[in-house]
Amino acid sequence: MAREIDEAWIDEAIDRYRRIEDLRADFDKAIATHTVSVHSPDQSIEVVVTAKGDIVDVRVHGSLHHRQPAEFAREIRSVVTSAAKAARWAREKLHGEVFGSFRTLEEH
Repeated sequence: MAREIDEAWIDEAIDRYRRIEDLRADFDKAIATHTVSVHSPDQSIEVVVTAKGDIVDVRVHGSLHHRQPAEFAREIRSVVTSAAKAARWAREKLHGEVFGSFRTLEEH
């Protein structure tokens, strides 16, 4: 049995695919440029990370003379781990902002 081709549905699917591609490009740009800054509890270490997860800067505020190397390394690891979590949070937030109003074909 032959089935009719729904040209309008096909056109809508193509338009939606193009819109998804545009939204994906917007999302990729947003996560590459949006940054989040995370600090150690005493504010002496700051890590700046993109929502994509790339570390773009590490700043140390104040003197390092009072720090033991092992303690300092532990604090840096902790801040980097927090920065990774903050990047994931930012990525999820941006995803919701970019794709939040997008409806699937089934919802139409």
